[in-house]
Amino acid sequence: MHPRLLPPMKHVRTDVLDIAYHEVGAENDDTVLLLHGFPYDVHSYADVAPLLADSGFRVVVPYLRGHGPTTFLSPATPRVGQQAALGTDVVDLMDALGITRAYLAGYDWGGRAACVVAAVWPERCLGLVSVNGYLIQDISAAMNPIAPELEAGFWYFYYFLTERGRAGLAADAEGVARVIWTRNSPRWAFTDEDLKRTAESFRNPDYVDVVTHSYRHRLGFAPGAARYEEAESLLAGQPPLSVPTVTLDGTADGNFPATDGMSSAHHFIGPRLHRQVQDAGHNLPQERPEAFAAAVRDVRRIGRGRALGS
Repeated sequence: MHPRLLPPMKHVRTDVLDIAYHEVGAENDDTVLLLHGFPYDVHSYADVAPLLADSGFRVVVPYLRGHGPTTFLSPATPRVGQQAALGTDVVDLMDALGITRAYLAGYDWGGRAACVVAAVWPERCLGLVSVNGYLIQDISAAMNPIAPELEAGFWYFYYFLTERGRAGLAADAEGVARVIWTRNSPRWAFTDEDLKRTAESFRNPDYVDVVTHSYRHRLGFAPGAARYEEAESLLAGQPPLSVPTVTLDGTADGNFPATDGMSSAHHFIGPRLHRQVQDAGHNLPQERPEAFAAAVRDVRRIGRGRALGS
């Protein structure tokens, strides 16, 4: 499927960032923020956004820190990519746009940011859609090994711990993304055009700093910024999520095998629906936009106390 064109870009300033975003749909109470992952960008939602606008949502699709035209306001601000920073950016964006509460939907980094908001600021989250379930990092357990086959898919976590990895990302971010996309989504027949379109977002001057810090922090090899200490302290406790939630797993995700959702059930103490999406890989909204849009519509129905399909 060739992605539709996103609407014209907008910008808004927070205390830390000039955030670039796309917006479609009428302004109303049903606002949804669609949050992309790494190494991807807003084009993951080019087909999802119009589907949700047609369903009555105001859809906001921001570029995360370090990506695309989103830039830091001050050269003195640490270029961190830790999970609390990503979540705080979402709340700051909502404040800047005058959005009191919103549905939050994402995958990978974006899904983690959405989970962080749901944990730390649940009053701001009307409902959550998260690919691969509960994504808040347990940094205290970062050195616990997992199955070798899965470790192999996370090669870039360890690559980015090194200065060689940092230099490799700086030299060929598109090439790094191609390898990750191929492993993450073995059944997704993305084109060179798809990759090049997204790779434009990697030209951000802070991309390498934000990305390498993100992986060094999550593995316990880099400190976080003081601004986010309170939120990180709360996240260290692996707080449960009380907001209405739909979790999705792609059955063809090369790094995160699909589950029945039961192993993570203890993390969700509010109403939750778990669904597997056949043949979808890690970039689920771009690969299966109809399924992702349906999940957002479903979490709205759950939040309103209505039966699915009503």
